[in-house]
Amino acid sequence: MDAYIIKILEEAKTIAVVGASPNTSRPSNYISEYLMDYYAVVPVNPGHDILFGEVCYPSISEIPGLVDIVNIFRNSNAVLPIVKEAIQRNDIKLIWMQDHVINEEARELAIQHHIPVVMNDCIYRVHRTII
Repeated sequence: MDAYIIKILEEAKTIAVVGASPNTSRPSNYISEYLMDYYAVVPVNPGHDILFGEVCYPSISEIPGLVDIVNIFRNSNAVLPIVKEAIQRNDIKLIWMQDHVINEEARELAIQHHIPVVMNDCIYRVHRTII
Protein backbone atom coordinates (compact mmCIF):
# COMPACT_ATOMS: atom_id res chain seq x y z
CA MET A 1 0.00 0.00 0.00
CA ASP A 2 1.23 3.46 -0.90
CA ALA A 3 2.77 5.39 2.02
CA TYR A 4 0.57 8.42 1.24
CA ILE A 5 -2.60 6.32 1.55
CA ILE A 6 -1.37 4.87 4.84
CA LYS A 7 -0.70 8.38 6.13
CA ILE A 8 -4.27 9.42 5.27
CA LEU A 9 -5.63 6.36 7.08
CA GLU A 10 -3.51 7.18 10.12
CA GLU A 11 -4.52 10.85 10.25
CA ALA A 12 -8.17 10.65 9.21
CA LYS A 13 -10.87 11.38 11.76
CA THR A 14 -14.11 10.77 9.81
CA ILE A 15 -15.16 8.15 7.27
CA ALA A 16 -18.41 8.29 5.34
CA VAL A 17 -19.59 4.77 4.52
CA VAL A 18 -21.72 4.91 1.37
CA GLY A 19 -23.98 1.90 1.16
CA ALA A 20 -23.96 1.23 4.89
CA SER A 21 -26.35 -1.56 5.84
CA PRO A 22 -28.14 -2.69 9.00
CA ASN A 23 -27.74 -6.32 7.84
CA THR A 24 -25.01 -7.80 10.05
CA SER A 25 -24.01 -10.30 7.37
CA ARG A 26 -23.08 -7.55 4.90
CA PRO A 27 -19.48 -6.31 4.75
CA SER A 28 -20.63 -2.67 4.92
CA ASN A 29 -22.10 -3.45 8.35
CA TYR A 30 -19.29 -5.31 10.06
CA ILE A 31 -16.55 -3.22 8.47
CA SER A 32 -18.33 -0.04 9.64
CA GLU A 33 -18.54 -1.50 13.14
CA TYR A 34 -14.80 -2.21 13.04
CA LEU A 35 -13.95 1.28 11.76
CA MET A 36 -15.98 2.88 14.57
CA ASP A 37 -13.22 1.83 16.98
CA TYR A 38 -10.82 4.16 15.12
CA TYR A 39 -12.85 6.84 13.36
CA ALA A 40 -16.12 8.73 13.45
CA VAL A 41 -18.18 6.71 10.97
CA VAL A 42 -20.97 8.48 9.13
CA PRO A 43 -23.37 6.05 7.46
CA VAL A 44 -24.79 7.06 4.09
CA ASN A 45 -27.91 5.27 2.86
CA PRO A 46 -31.12 7.00 1.79
CA GLY A 47 -33.20 4.10 3.12
CA HIS A 48 -32.31 4.61 6.79
CA ASP A 49 -32.41 7.40 9.37
CA ILE A 50 -30.15 5.76 11.98
CA LEU A 51 -27.45 3.10 11.58
CA PHE A 52 -24.87 1.96 14.14
CA GLY A 53 -26.45 4.41 16.59
CA GLU A 54 -25.51 7.31 14.29
CA VAL A 55 -27.54 9.60 12.05
CA CYS A 56 -27.62 8.09 8.57
CA TYR A 57 -27.53 10.58 5.71
CA PRO A 58 -29.14 10.08 2.31
CA SER A 59 -26.08 11.43 0.47
CA ILE A 60 -22.53 12.66 1.03
CA SER A 61 -23.52 16.25 0.34
CA GLU A 62 -25.89 16.25 3.32
CA ILE A 63 -23.25 15.29 5.88
CA PRO A 64 -22.45 18.27 8.12
CA GLY A 65 -18.86 18.79 9.15
CA LEU A 66 -15.67 17.46 7.63
CA VAL A 67 -15.29 14.06 6.00
CA ASP A 68 -11.79 12.70 5.37
CA ILE A 69 -12.50 9.43 3.59
CA VAL A 70 -15.42 8.21 1.47
CA ASN A 71 -15.65 4.42 1.67
CA ILE A 72 -17.92 3.06 -1.08
CA PHE A 73 -19.91 -0.19 -0.78
CA ARG A 74 -22.02 0.15 -3.93
CA ASN A 75 -22.21 -1.45 -7.34
CA SER A 76 -19.50 -0.23 -9.67
CA ASN A 77 -22.04 1.43 -11.98
CA ALA A 78 -23.30 3.59 -9.09
CA VAL A 79 -19.88 5.00 -8.16
CA LEU A 80 -19.47 7.93 -10.58
CA PRO A 81 -22.25 10.10 -9.08
CA ILE A 82 -20.89 9.38 -5.59
CA VAL A 83 -17.41 10.50 -6.60
CA LYS A 84 -18.78 13.62 -8.31
CA GLU A 85 -20.63 14.49 -5.11
CA ALA A 86 -17.51 13.85 -3.01
CA ILE A 87 -15.45 16.17 -5.21
CA GLN A 88 -17.95 18.98 -4.60
CA ARG A 89 -17.35 18.80 -0.84
CA ASN A 90 -13.74 20.02 -1.08
CA ASP A 91 -12.75 18.17 2.11
CA ILE A 92 -12.34 14.57 0.96
CA LYS A 93 -8.77 13.30 1.25
CA LEU A 94 -9.33 9.77 -0.06
CA ILE A 95 -11.95 7.78 -1.96
CA TRP A 96 -11.97 4.08 -1.20
CA MET A 97 -13.86 1.59 -3.38
CA GLN A 98 -14.29 -1.73 -1.60
CA ASP A 99 -13.66 -5.20 -3.01
CA HIS A 100 -15.17 -5.70 -6.48
CA VAL A 101 -16.05 -2.00 -6.79
CA ILE A 102 -14.28 -0.84 -9.93
CA ASN A 103 -15.01 2.32 -11.89
CA GLU A 104 -12.12 3.70 -13.94
CA GLU A 105 -14.02 6.82 -15.00
CA ALA A 106 -14.73 7.73 -11.37
CA ARG A 107 -11.12 7.01 -10.41
CA GLU A 108 -9.78 9.25 -13.18
CA LEU A 109 -12.17 12.05 -12.25
CA ALA A 110 -11.12 11.92 -8.59
CA ILE A 111 -7.43 11.92 -9.54
CA GLN A 112 -8.01 14.93 -11.82
CA HIS A 113 -9.32 16.68 -8.71
CA HIS A 114 -6.27 15.61 -6.68
CA ILE A 115 -8.12 13.04 -4.60
CA PRO A 116 -6.32 9.70 -4.36
CA VAL A 117 -8.34 6.55 -4.93
CA VAL A 118 -8.08 2.98 -3.72
CA MET A 119 -10.14 0.68 -5.89
CA ASN A 120 -11.13 -2.97 -5.49
CA ASP A 121 -9.59 -3.35 -2.04
CA CYS A 122 -10.87 -3.70 1.50
CA ILE A 123 -10.24 -0.89 3.96
CA TYR A 124 -10.63 -3.35 6.84
CA ARG A 125 -7.86 -5.66 5.59
CA VAL A 126 -5.51 -2.76 4.90
CA HIS A 127 -6.27 -0.97 8.16
CA ARG A 128 -5.54 -4.11 10.18
CA THR A 129 -2.02 -4.19 8.69
CA ILE A 130 -1.18 -0.63 9.80
CA ILE A 131 -2.53 -0.56 13.36
